[in-house]
Amino acid sequence: MLSPTERMIAEVDGPIGWLVFNNPARRNAVSMDMWQAIPEILDAYERDPAVRAIVLKGAGDKAFVSGADISEFEQNRSSPEAVARYDEIGNRAQQRILNASKPTIAMIHGFCMGGGVGVALSCDLRIASQSAQFGIPAAKLGIGYRLGGLVRLVELVGPAYAKEIFYTARRFTAAEAHGMGLVNRVLPDAELDGFVRSYCAMIGENAPLSLAATKGIIAEITKLSAEVDRARCEEMVRRCFESEDYVEGRRAFMEKRKPQFKGR
Repeated sequence: MLSPTERMIAEVDGPIGWLVFNNPARRNAVSMDMWQAIPEILDAYERDPAVRAIVLKGAGDKAFVSGADISEFEQNRSSPEAVARYDEIGNRAQQRILNASKPTIAMIHGFCMGGGVGVALSCDLRIASQSAQFGIPAAKLGIGYRLGGLVRLVELVGPAYAKEIFYTARRFTAAEAHGMGLVNRVLPDAELDGFVRSYCAMIGENAPLSLAATKGIIAEITKLSAEVDRARCEEMVRRCFESEDYVEGRRAFMEKRKPQFKGR
């Protein structure tokens, strides 16, 4: 099928609908047009009865997704209004992955950083190669993470590991990610593709309505409590994006220097 942008490859192969992040020059960092293409591609896969499982992967051999394309931040995330619009588009894409009625698998090799972890968390399963590396460097950029993304992380790894991931902003190995529960399985690099294909073949032999029912019921089980103070969560994130530290963080990244944060 044709993709809305050349930086997202959509291809059906047997029972698999592939969704490939095709920006290898930037380690598959996700640009605005890539976020926008995701819901359209997934809509097409959900209409296609031949597609029994959807696999997300990165083009090339360096990365799954290295995060959001920070080079766009000065243009697309430099004001509160721009942040809100960008986040709405990115959140809509990740929510569309999360809400897909068909099983979704993140096939992870190389770098899986920041927004890449968010994409992987939106999938049902995460299968990684031994060389994969994970991290969420939000604290190095002055970024606040919204409730939805943190909820999915805490559901998988628990609050203690979630804090470690965010507090340190360091990279974690595939073995560490597996130990936390961030990924389901870790395979030798050369075996990753074949394993995922065989897993999808196994899934494809099962009843689609049974799988959809299981996914839907688990989603209901894990819904947030009504007691969560959403307004407070949004306020804490807003303070990050309106801070001097956020300006310093993104500019330091583009200038390839260490940021000097002041807590304001």
